[in-house]
Amino acid sequence: MGDNLPSKTNDEVLIPLDKIDYLQKELTNVRDEFADNKYIIEARKVLAAGGLRSTIGSYWNAVVDDLRRKVIHRSVDLFNKEVSPKKTIKTYEDFQNYLTDFELIDGAYQIGAIGWEAKKLLHQARETRNIFDGHPDSSDPTLFKVFDMISDCNRYVLSQPYPIPIIDVNEYILTMDSDDFSKSDIAVEQAFSDLPDIYKKETANRLFTLYTGDSASTRLKSNIEFSYPILWKVISKEIRQEIGKRFDKLMVAGNSTVIEKASDIFSLIDGFRYVSLASRRIIYEPLVTELENSLDKWSEEGVVVKKLQRLGSNIPEDIIDRYVCALTKTYVGYKGGSHYYSRTEFYSNSAAPRISEMFEDFDNNSAESFVKAIKTDAKLKQRITYKNQLNRLRSLANILLNKPEIRDDTKEFLELLVDDEKTKDFFYNLNK
Repeated sequence: MGDNLPSKTNDEVLIPLDKIDYLQKELTNVRDEFADNKYIIEARKVLAAGGLRSTIGSYWNAVVDDLRRKVIHRSVDLFNKEVSPKKTIKTYEDFQNYLTDFELIDGAYQIGAIGWEAKKLLHQARETRNIFDGHPDSSDPTLFKVFDMISDCNRYVLSQPYPIPIIDVNEYILTMDSDDFSKSDIAVEQAFSDLPDIYKKETANRLFTLYTGDSASTRLKSNIEFSYPILWKVISKEIRQEIGKRFDKLMVAGNSTVIEKASDIFSLIDGFRYVSLASRRIIYEPLVTELENSLDKWSEEGVVVKKLQRLGSNIPEDIIDRYVCALTKTYVGYKGGSHYYSRTEFYSNSAAPRISEMFEDFDNNSAESFVKAIKTDAKLKQRITYKNQLNRLRSLANILLNKPEIRDDTKEFLELLVDDEKTKDFFYNLNK
């Protein structure tokens, strides 16, 4: 017989030899290590014999085999959490015994072993297999149908490398409590960013619990302090809000030691924006009061300002005016004289640079509170009558003038304040 004669299957399906050759080539478009997979070899054999139905069945078996192994490599534990199968999947055989192909595809997508497009097209390939290999009374599959399925399976599964394995949370925490833990920003970010939300949520809650508890070692707490800000950047707003609610519950419980630990870790992540107003007031107001009462006590001012800076700028609105006024007076300081110093301007050297940094984070409301303090606080108004103290006030004003979001009337007041040639005009407007 000539080379152009068609091949004939037992099911009377005729396949031109050139088409068989074309399909045989597509069968090689898989990962090198997967080329000798028993299902791929079987698909080649039955295709050469013209068995299109059997080719579809064998090829689908290859896809299922590869997906199962990729899920195991990625994380069986996470797969069980996402899919909730009728029986926990532990071994390769469990996939066959307790899981449908539909659940396998969806679960592989949910844990990040395949992408969204792959999931959609694999479900199409699954239906192709069910129709033409699962139902012998169906019509014969076309060459195009077989090629289309094989091409999709190759592109989205069999040619793709194994996914990055997900960290085991328990093992990772054990490593964090050992000398083997690497404090590398890149390594930690890679470990956390690749986690699905369900694992990010578990990790965030576990580390928060460990840090605020009394069983964690000093080494583990140090590594949590390093890692938690990195984790916080990659978790969702919903998870952050959940941790914020946990902080609120700790505040209600009233254990001062635990609250202090929780405040420490929230300070590292600027997390107070996710806690309630009542909790923020309990945290911030005592420190604002302490700063007000520590005016001109330089060492005490330095300690309080450091604490306030660590807490971040999520100040309850009803104490913003007091907060800004206290910071401003601390920074401006007072005029004095000393037998030991030639200077005439006195202020806390440890608090001042921190306050400058805090003013960099001020929003429009805080800028308005700054103006209000200048206009209404008698002690501040008295102190800035001296040149050096006025110049220190101007330094803060210049920081705020660099912010494009401040209101026009606020900007107008600050521009008058910083203009040395309009000092008289400034005091005239201030006192009228």
